[in-house]
Amino acid sequence: MRISIIVVVVAFLSLPAYAIPGFDDIRASYKSSEAVLLDRHGDVIHELRVDAHGRRLDWSSLDEISPALISAVIQSEDKRFYEHSGADWKALGSAVFSNLLSGGKRGASTITMQLVSMLEKDLRPKGRKRTLSQKWDQVKAAQELEGKWTKKQVLEAYLNLVTFRSELQGISAASMGLFGKAPGGLNEAESFLLASLIRSPNSSADMVAARACILSTSTKATVSCAYIRKLAYESLAGLYRMPHRIGLAPHVARQLLGEGQQKAVSTIDGPLQRFASEVLAHHLKELSSQNVHDGALLVVENSTGEILAYVANSGTSASARHVDGILAKRQAGSSLKPFLYGLAIERGLLTAASLLDDSPVHIATAAGLYVPHDYDNEFKGLVSVRTALSSSLNVPAVRVLMLVGPDDFVRRLNSIGFRNLNEGDYYGLSMALGSVDVSLYELVNAYRNIANRGRWNDLRLQSANVKRSSRQTMNRAAAFIISDILSDRAARSLTFGYENPLSTRFWTAVKTGTSKDMRDNWCIGFSDKYTVGVWVGNFSGAPMWNVSGTSGAAPVWLETMNYLHLRKASRPPSPPTGVLARHVVFNQSVASIEPARMEWFIRGTEPPEMASDIIASTRPAGNKLERPLIVYPPRNAIFAIDPDIPDENSLIFFQAEGKGPFEWILNKEKIGSGPAPFSWKPRYGKYVLSLADSQGQIIDTVNFEVRGSPPDSSGAYTDADANNAGE
Repeated sequence: MRISIIVVVVAFLSLPAYAIPGFDDIRASYKSSEAVLLDRHGDVIHELRVDAHGRRLDWSSLDEISPALISAVIQSEDKRFYEHSGADWKALGSAVFSNLLSGGKRGASTITMQLVSMLEKDLRPKGRKRTLSQKWDQVKAAQELEGKWTKKQVLEAYLNLVTFRSELQGISAASMGLFGKAPGGLNEAESFLLASLIRSPNSSADMVAARACILSTSTKATVSCAYIRKLAYESLAGLYRMPHRIGLAPHVARQLLGEGQQKAVSTIDGPLQRFASEVLAHHLKELSSQNVHDGALLVVENSTGEILAYVANSGTSASARHVDGILAKRQAGSSLKPFLYGLAIERGLLTAASLLDDSPVHIATAAGLYVPHDYDNEFKGLVSVRTALSSSLNVPAVRVLMLVGPDDFVRRLNSIGFRNLNEGDYYGLSMALGSVDVSLYELVNAYRNIANRGRWNDLRLQSANVKRSSRQTMNRAAAFIISDILSDRAARSLTFGYENPLSTRFWTAVKTGTSKDMRDNWCIGFSDKYTVGVWVGNFSGAPMWNVSGTSGAAPVWLETMNYLHLRKASRPPSPPTGVLARHVVFNQSVASIEPARMEWFIRGTEPPEMASDIIASTRPAGNKLERPLIVYPPRNAIFAIDPDIPDENSLIFFQAEGKGPFEWILNKEKIGSGPAPFSWKPRYGKYVLSLADSQGQIIDTVNFEVRGSPPDSSGAYTDADANNAGE
C-alpha cells in the first residue's frame, strides 16, 4: 500500500502541465451538428444536419438540464464530485490497490478527469484502456482544470460533450433523440437510463436497464425497475429518432447550408412559407380522390427576383418527400402560350385584335397526322388573338407557331431562362400546346419577365448588395399587351366562365396549363408586386383524374394571391411608350364572341386613323353603310397556307358590304366585280386589296400578307399527341 502511494505521488509530481482552455473558449468553439436557416426577418424556419461525424444539438446550460439527470450522473460517475479538486484520491488509491492485488484494470476517473480527456486528445486511451502514465497525465490535467473552472462549469461542459449512445453527443441530442424532449423535461427513469449509458454507450437495452435499476435502488428512487426496463426497450432497442424542431423549408436549407456552416439567411418570408405549405397540403388532400398526390408552389417578388416562398412538395403527405417539385422538369401544357403570342405580336405578325381560325386542322408529319383539338373538343370559328390566348384555344396557337416557326420559338424560350431545350424540329408544332419539358422555377421567372415589361434576371434565395446583370428579352409594348390579355376576364370567359379561381378582386394576369393525359397541371400568374406559380400532379408521372387548370392548381394560386394582397390591392400597369389604344368593332359574324372594345396596339401595327373602329370587321350590326367597305380580309391580316388542305380547295374569300356596283383590285390588277364573296387562290406574298366604283375611283383598301411554309416533317407527332391539349 505504501509503495503504491509513493509511486502515485512521484508520478504525479513529474507530470508536465497542460494548456487548459477556458470554459468560455470551449463553449464558443462548440458547434451543433445542425445548421439553421433564417428567413428574411431573422427567424429560424428550418434546421438541417450538416455534420455527419456526430449528432449534437444546441449547448444546454446547467440551469436548462433536469436536476434528476444531474443527480443520476453524479451518483453514477463521481459520487464525491463536489468534494474533490479534480481527482478523487480515495477512489484512486483504492483502484491502484485493487489492481495490484487482483491484476485488474479498475478505473477511478472523476467527471473532471473524463472531461479533460475529451478536451485533450493525448489523454484519450490509445487502446481499450489508458496506460498508467496516461492515467496520471489525466489526473494532473484534471487538477489544473479545476483550478481555473468552477464545478458548475465542469459539470455543464461534461454533460454537453459526453457521448451517450451511438452518435448522440451531449445531453441535448441524447434527450431529444431517445426521448423526444428537451433536457429540462427528463424524469427519473429517463435520467437513470442516460446516466447508465455513459460508461458503455452501445450496450444492449438489457444491460443498460440492469445498470439503471441498480442506480435507482442506490438513490432510493420510487420508480420501479419494471418501468425502467420497459422504457429501455422502447428507447434503446431500435434506431433513435431525432424530431425536427422546425422544418418549413427543407429544400432551401439543402441549397444554402453546407458542411461546417451553422447559419444562412434566406429571402424566404416565414409566415408566407408556412401559409403556402398549409394551403398546398390542404388542397392536395382534397384532390387525393382524383389521384393527385403531389404539388409545388413558388412565390417571388417581381422587382427584386427574391424568392418569398419555396414549397417544393407537400411534406409528409408527398409521395416522395425529397423530390423538389420546383426544379423538376414536366410538360408545360398551355403555360407557354403567352410567350408564343408575345413573340408574334412583337414581330408585327399579329395584333391583339387579329382574327385566328379556330377550326379543325390536319397537318401531315412523318409519323402521321397532327390533329390538335381544344380542351373542350369544340371549335369556336374566327376568334381574336385576345380571346384565343385568354381562353387558351389550341388550334389558333398551332397556327401562330406556324407563323413564328418552332426554332424561333425555342430561341425565345432560351432567352427568358428555359434551359436544356432541344431544337425546334425536335418538338414540331406540338410546342404550341406544351410538349416542352420545363420547371416551375423557369416558368415563374419567365412570367415575372412579362410582369417586368420584358426585363429578365435570375431569381435568388439570398439577398445581396451586388448589382445583378439583367437583359431586355421582350419588347416592352408586347409584354404589356400580353399582361393585359392575361388579365382579361371577359376574354377568358369563353372557356372558363366569369366565376373561376382565376378571377381575383384586384388586378392579376394569369394562365393555366394541363399536359398530355392530365399528368401535370399548372397555374402561373402575377400581380403588380408578385408572381406565383403552382404545379400539381404526381411525381411518379401517373395521370390525374378529371383535373383541370381551374380545379387543380388555380385554387392554390388564388388563395396565395389573396394572402399576398390582403392589405394592399394590386394595380394594373400603365401602358409604356410605343403602345396606343384604338376602338375596334368586329364583323357581326363574330360579334357574339368579339364585342366592340378598346384594343391595345404596338405603334405602327394599329389600323389607319380613319378606320380605327373597323378591325377585321365592318360596321356594327344594323348600320347601313352609304359606301362599300371591305369586310374580309381584315386590315393587316396575315394568312398561312395550310399544307393539309388540297391546293384546289385552298381559297380566301374576299367580302364587301355596302351599295354597289364595285370592282375588286388586287395589287393594281382587276380580278372581279360584284358584292358576292369573291374567291381567290392564295400565293405567298404581300398584297393590297382595293374596292373601286364604276368610275374606277378607289373606295376602300386593305393590306394583307400570305406567308408560312409547309411544316417540317421531322416534327413527328401522331394523332394521339394532338389530343394532349390543356387549357
